[in-house]
Amino acid sequence: MTPINSFMSWIGGKKALRDIIIRMFPYDYERYIEVFGGGGWVLFRKPPGNDFEVYNDLNGLLANLFRCVRGRPEELTRALNYVLNAREDFEGIKAALARDSPSDGVTKAAMFYQLIRYSYASGLKSYACQPHDILSDFPLIEQAHRRLAKVVVENQDFEKLIRHYDRPASFFYCDPPYFETEDYYKNIGEDGFTEADHTRLRDTLLAIEGKFLLSYNDCAFVRGLYDAPGIRVRPVNRLHTLKQRYDGGSLFEELLIANYDTDERRRAGSFQMRLFGDDEGSDFFGGA
Repeated sequence: MTPINSFMSWIGGKKALRDIIIRMFPYDYERYIEVFGGGGWVLFRKPPGNDFEVYNDLNGLLANLFRCVRGRPEELTRALNYVLNAREDFEGIKAALARDSPSDGVTKAAMFYQLIRYSYASGLKSYACQPHDILSDFPLIEQAHRRLAKVVVENQDFEKLIRHYDRPASFFYCDPPYFETEDYYKNIGEDGFTEADHTRLRDTLLAIEGKFLLSYNDCAFVRGLYDAPGIRVRPVNRLHTLKQRYDGGSLFEELLIANYDTDERRRAGSFQMRLFGDDEGSDFFGGA
């Protein structure tokens, strides 16, 4: 199966950095665990292999949506067939989900998907007032359904999840709420992420047997947290998608943090190309 796009946008999604992130994956691992799954942009870009894959998000509405895309796609698209892109419907859906109704998983997933698609910047809070034919998303949902067929979908706190799946052959990709942007995540299905949670995540990751790759905003607090032996910190940047609307070319500075050599896949790929030639040695993860 070839890499695909996510079927949805999400705050903090890694569409712009996904190729860089994947090239920095460790060369060998048997378990891939996406701890803060969000829109799953890295998971969907990552080619499926023989590794055991886990998608997790603490947002129960998001985890439910992924479960329905994986296991009940026809019911989900049927529920979305006749939805309206209207402010009144948007506000009604937002109020219903805030009350934790309805109880049916597919109906709840369909309502949450509408909220994502019809909100400004997928922020779930305000109506976007933009035209969008939700039927055009159905092929993306079908692709995601096939890609998620063997993926375990979890809805756990990160510490519990990491401890549960940690093995020497485990690889955790973590994309937590960025420091001092946590308020963007305080919404339907989200309890917020505190400074103590950032520290708890650091303590959890530094104690694991497996490997981790962590994406963060570049700031003194984060650099200080991960100033530890054996930890590699690499700065990267991408276009600032919101700011560039009024300030073209604006960049967002980020960090990729790992407890292993993030060049090992590139070096292994370069060795293969020298040994076998470009065609046989190259793969999706080919050297940067």
